[in-house]
Amino acid sequence: MSVEQNKAIMRRFYDKVATKGKLDLIDELFSSDFVDHEVFPGLLTDREGVKQFFSMMHNAFDGFRMDVEDVFAEGDKVVARITMKGTHKDEFMGIAATGKTVSVSTIDIVRFTNGKAVEHWGVTDGLSMMEQLGALPESA
Repeated sequence: MSVEQNKAIMRRFYDKVATKGKLDLIDELFSSDFVDHEVFPGLLTDREGVKQFFSMMHNAFDGFRMDVEDVFAEGDKVVARITMKGTHKDEFMGIAATGKTVSVSTIDIVRFTNGKAVEHWGVTDGLSMMEQLGALPESA
């Protein structure tokens, strides 16, 4: 697969799975031996964990979406700068619904083989998210 094809797969993922909640596409876009290196407490690190994560986000945040800001690719890896957004409507990580809207920066790196995601590394600004939800005092 070309870098452009891999970038298109990433964009499709953010549009269809992350934003529109079509979790059934995960089995099509991710290999059966997929490994997620961005560990989220209580979630699996395989493609079932990806399903768990996006199910949790769609349940906890009304209008949850991931806006693609930038996508870069080289070789078998694609890097995306994303902004996650949504309104906190239900319990999330022990935090009762606040009705607050969040906007959180994320960087994803995904390695592809034969048109499927096989590994993911990510950095999400969880501190900012917790501050926006009122779970932590805002930093200076």
